[in-house]
Amino acid sequence: MFAAYLVALAFVVFLPAREASTVTGFVGVIAGWLSVAGIPQDAAGIAVEFIANIVMFVPFGVFVRLLNPTLWNWWPMTLLAAASSGTIEVVQLLVPGRVTALSDVVANTLGALAGLMVAKRLASAA
Repeated sequence: MFAAYLVALAFVVFLPAREASTVTGFVGVIAGWLSVAGIPQDAAGIAVEFIANIVMFVPFGVFVRLLNPTLWNWWPMTLLAAASSGTIEVVQLLVPGRVTALSDVVANTLGALAGLMVAKRLASAA
């Protein structure tokens, strides 16, 4: 399942910008809905994209924890997630139309840590 997740993740993050917007166009749609509620569309788009980046990396934290059950320390996960996300951002420099952002690395790292927390809670509940 981790391999399938990584393929789907690569599909989303490495598509050229024009094709990616059709796959991840939900950010604009949700931002549009929020603008109807009075939130400026640009601000809503930034917030929705940040949250989407968090959600996108939650499975990363869960799967890494499942593959390495002794990984309870937050620092190795933080470094692994930040390095993985940083690598994605560097590779995106080579993809036409893609934009890199430090905020993506922060959001992805937070998502992986949230996934680790979810896996930890599920393991302690079992």
